[in-house]
Amino acid sequence: MASTTAADIEKLSFEDALAQLEKIVSQLESGEAPLEKSIELYERGTALKAHCEARLKAAEAKVEKITLSATGEPTGTAPLDVE
Repeated sequence: MASTTAADIEKLSFEDALAQLEKIVSQLESGEAPLEKSIELYERGTALKAHCEARLKAAEAKVEKITLSATGEPTGTAPLDVE
């Protein structure tokens, strides 16, 4: 497992970061990793989770909804209400 560095994680796509996070969760749940390794895995997992959340938030900001006229015709787009 690579060391936990912001630059290392920042380069990952959402899918790659999620795959690594799933692997870490599996390793931690197995209970087979020694304590020091578990701590390293947990720290990297936390950083990967934050990265995934940031990527999702950025994607949500780009999503737009289609606006319709009174007759049901598309008239354009508006920002998505994320809340």
